[in-house]
Amino acid sequence: MSEKNHRVSRRQFLTYTLTGVGGFMAAGMLAPMVRMALDPALEASGGAEFVSVGLSEDDLSEEPQRVDFNVEIVDGWYTSEQSRSAWVFLYEGEILALSPTCTHLGCTVNFGTNEEYPDQFFCPCHFGRFERDGTNIPGTPPTRPLDVYDVEVRDGMIYLGQINQRG
Repeated sequence: MSEKNHRVSRRQFLTYTLTGVGGFMAAGMLAPMVRMALDPALEASGGAEFVSVGLSEDDLSEEPQRVDFNVEIVDGWYTSEQSRSAWVFLYEGEILALSPTCTHLGCTVNFGTNEEYPDQFFCPCHFGRFERDGTNIPGTPPTRPLDVYDVEVRDGMIYLGQINQRG
């Protein structure tokens, strides 16, 4: 082969050079934009934060108490507060915090509101019932127990973390 077949014309050289420089500049401008757009998705989660519910250990008894509290939710760059509730009480010497959301269709359960079953959690929407520890009662609509919150005690005060589903 002759050397002439391997030569690059001035027009091809300029085209390759300008395309390369333009691509390099575009990548330099787009990289920070892509990083900014993906940063919240790539950010490592530090686990659930614990939130004080305003109860001390001394306030607890074996009678479930409903507590309402707010949790800060971060979604990308948007931060909002979400209100949550829990039934908090002592069960077999341990602090138990149950979600008040029925596992059947998401209605709110209350404790001791059904006259026939005064020592159970009761869902008035579809007559779902749960034992004191949150276990669903066979033959009622819920197919799994009430969800539980992670519980932590700091300086005698009750803090709740993430909700965990029980099977």
